[in-house]
Amino acid sequence: MSRFDPADLHGIHAILYALFDDDEKLDREAMRRQTEVCLVAGVHGMAALGLATEASKLSEAERMAVMEWLVEDTAGRVPVALTIFGPSVEEQVRQARHAVGAGADWLILQPPIVGQFSAQEYIRFFGRVADAIDVPVAIQNAPAFMGRGLTATDIAELVRQHPNITLIKGEGPVVDIATLIEVTEGRLPVFNGRAGLELIDNLRAGCRGFILAPDCIDHAVRAYEFYRDGWDEEAEAAYRDILPAVVFTMQGIENLMCYGKRLFGERAGLPVFDRAPALRPTETGLAMVRRFAGELGRLGEV
Repeated sequence: MSRFDPADLHGIHAILYALFDDDEKLDREAMRRQTEVCLVAGVHGMAALGLATEASKLSEAERMAVMEWLVEDTAGRVPVALTIFGPSVEEQVRQARHAVGAGADWLILQPPIVGQFSAQEYIRFFGRVADAIDVPVAIQNAPAFMGRGLTATDIAELVRQHPNITLIKGEGPVVDIATLIEVTEGRLPVFNGRAGLELIDNLRAGCRGFILAPDCIDHAVRAYEFYRDGWDEEAEAAYRDILPAVVFTMQGIENLMCYGKRLFGERAGLPVFDRAPALRPTETGLAMVRRFAGELGRLGEV
């Protein structure tokens, strides 16, 4: 069972990058360091195995290992969400049960990346997985990145049919998030992603928080805390500090994996290696990474 009430979840949650060594294998120590850096930054939660963790490049055994590592490394200090990836109900249920057994506090279900189906088919799919587990469940609704998704009305129907689905992980512009919150009557926490684009306006619209890759996580935490304390000008200023880097990295998922991960590595003092196939950096891109890293400062220092 979850140690955290989904109604209490809020703030900036960091989702791990998949960090590989020069043999393209997951680097256990680098993954541990990444978690510690995020915790030092003051994140309100941790997550893994979504788009940022390149789940589609990981074997099922690797995904399960990452689940165990993150729960071990957070040691109950913050809520842990694990994204469930897989093409079938059976595979998602198997991974979801492993995640719960490892100690996840809540799960995020991704739509299967096979075919294109009606909303009702995805509603039934998500419902069958959610009904098989006993921790709070969110769905990841990212049609722009995943090529499939649900409308706000579809999500309201999904939640009505399956009360175990109590959160939403959106990936969309603030106007879409605001519509989702309105249609669901604010009954469930909605988190956004998109590297933190429109961060303050999402919060104004009622978004509960963000799940972000960790390249700018410390500044995002600061912007959120300023906003929460009613310091709107300071919140806007903190957001503006990261906006150029966010715009640079968030030009597609592969671009985020290439340059966002390298921005994190530069700031955290960690080498970054790709697992093929991957978008390879250019000299211009690397120069921008170094410049943004210098402007944003070192990560992981108290």
